[in-house]
Amino acid sequence: MSSEHYRNPYRGEGLPAVCGSSPRILILGSFPSVMSLERQEYYGNPHNQFWRIMEAVLGIGADLPYSRRVEEMKRRHIALWDVASECLRKGSSDSTIRDVVQNDIAGFVGENPSVRAIFLNGSTGAGKIFSRFFKDFAADFPETAVLIMPSTSPANAAVSLAEKIECWSAVKGYLD
Repeated sequence: MSSEHYRNPYRGEGLPAVCGSSPRILILGSFPSVMSLERQEYYGNPHNQFWRIMEAVLGIGADLPYSRRVEEMKRRHIALWDVASECLRKGSSDSTIRDVVQNDIAGFVGENPSVRAIFLNGSTGAGKIFSRFFKDFAADFPETAVLIMPSTSPANAAVSLAEKIECWSAVKGYLD
């Protein structure tokens, strides 16, 4: 990619982890979209299907105020975070993410041994960044499953909402 593309890039910090007591699942995105950062909300772009999927899978109303949705996630022992804590990016596309500073995912799981599974939101964003920085994760945390889910991003139009819901329903299996 040419340096022209990065003439006016955005370098920023992501959002803090959303975590209640004894999380069983950690859902990791790549890095918040520009709109999510402006709103200070995970999956704050109304075109992102994350909250609609959580409504279908867990019954958490997508139209609830953000604070209520987050409380419902915590109540169900689900934490939200991103693989990248900082990055250089033009716009909101994962394909333009560069110069990643990763979050301490291993530290998070070490401090929260209740985590049974990590769900990576997308293969080209969260999945790619996670595999780059956490190559030894499975060896270090053999009891923690790592699953790559279809991205909930509006850019992932190749997978239908119904297919995404079916895949993301795997979350329920780690909450029992």
